[in-house]
Amino acid sequence: MPAGRASRTIKIASRAAAQEATRGLQARLARSQDSADGLRRQERARALRAMLEDLGPIYIKLGQILATRPDIMPQYLMDEFANLNDQARIEPFPVFEPVIEAELGGHWRSCFQEINTERPLGAASVAQVYRAVWTDGRPCVLKVQRPGTSAAMLGDMAVLRRIAGLLHRAAPHMCEVIDVKSMMEVVFTAMEAEVDFTREARNMKDARKAARHFKQVKVPKVIEATPRVLVQTFVDGTPINRVKDDQLSDRQRKKIAYQLMGFMFRGYFVDRAFHADPHPGNILIDQDGKAHVIDWGMYGKIDRNASLTLLKGLVGMARGDGAALARDWIKLGSLTPWSNSTRFANDVSNTIPYWANATLEELNLGVALMSLARYSTERGIQVSPLVSLIGKSMGNIEGSVRSIYPKLKFDKALGKVMEDIARELLADSLGPENGMQMLLDSIYSFNNSSSQMQSVLGDMTTGQLGINVRTNQADPLGPRRGHRLKHHVSLGSTAAATAAETVVRRTLGG
Repeated sequence: MPAGRASRTIKIASRAAAQEATRGLQARLARSQDSADGLRRQERARALRAMLEDLGPIYIKLGQILATRPDIMPQYLMDEFANLNDQARIEPFPVFEPVIEAELGGHWRSCFQEINTERPLGAASVAQVYRAVWTDGRPCVLKVQRPGTSAAMLGDMAVLRRIAGLLHRAAPHMCEVIDVKSMMEVVFTAMEAEVDFTREARNMKDARKAARHFKQVKVPKVIEATPRVLVQTFVDGTPINRVKDDQLSDRQRKKIAYQLMGFMFRGYFVDRAFHADPHPGNILIDQDGKAHVIDWGMYGKIDRNASLTLLKGLVGMARGDGAALARDWIKLGSLTPWSNSTRFANDVSNTIPYWANATLEELNLGVALMSLARYSTERGIQVSPLVSLIGKSMGNIEGSVRSIYPKLKFDKALGKVMEDIARELLADSLGPENGMQMLLDSIYSFNNSSSQMQSVLGDMTTGQLGINVRTNQADPLGPRRGHRLKHHVSLGSTAAATAAETVVRRTLGG
């Protein structure tokens, strides 16, 4: 564990603990215990939020994740952690010049016609962002990592891994249901692009390809990228939650809302890679009514099986099928020795009628997912670590969309892109990689079947195989039944051979 980051964490946490002790003493001296308890909770929540903000970006993102987990956090902390703000002190531009020179070379000034160094567009704990003009005249954005940020974040990750390990040893029963270590690793993986901007650039390039399917959704273009410097095209837009009433028609708002949801659904279920932090500040609306999704530093990825299972669960939610949703949710996680899946299914079935046909004014999908997390944790069912990140992402995009078009309905939004998703998934299933997997699975199954058949034939030759057939009436087909059975076997063999040939051709490109 890096000693510097560990001692810094201990120092900030100790300060918070001392403040908490002072509040506790004041509460005991207060006249009204009820009001004192409420005040103390609020002060505790604010102090913890301030502590996380002081500790830096890793802790801020974890706090934002915890704000979506009612199975872990009390409501008053969730409410406060939802306000976590990654703002940092603005540093003068000369602080960043050595970083730019190290990344772009001594000639870096010739790359820009102009840089507005007086007023940064933004200042976060990871980087500062400036408006600039590239050498070819294109308006652009220059994002520069703060000196020492990469080492600090990697050090914080090491500290948190150590803490998670201690927690697993101290509370193994709890960690069987809430896998803290895995949850942290999902967040750390999603934040890799915050440490290395070339990863963020790759995320943006992939997202631009996905955005081609949606006329109203855009992603900035990468101009230059190094591990600590990122230059991208400038977006002249307004955060989605600050769009004025007369800026867009109701029709434009509806189109933007449904296309943004479709874009995110495509990320979850087709590309299996998604923006993990699409809050209103990261979605800018331009004068033409296009939505530009920016800041691709927090990026989630989900494997094929988990993506399909989540999709099935959401379809079950849209259809009001509580049993299907409960079943798929359990598949996303895992059962423990004390799981009660029956009661969990009852919990879901009792709640789902309120979710199925709700608008965003009435339902937050991210909150619904986290309600499922609470139910499953209470019933001893481990929640998939991915759920925290996906729940945060869905909660963010819903909040963004709600600010511009609260009448959007979840089932309709999913239905609008379901045909495209199904088509893409089918094409993916028949692609070369999956074709080879299908072929290998078929060969494996055939070999097993062949071994079983040899065993059966051996039993037949030694007279050890017995077949009991019981019917309620005479076979109306009589002696022709054997002929028809042979015919069906022949057809089945031919179909299997044809399917195998098709798979081989698709796989080998023949």
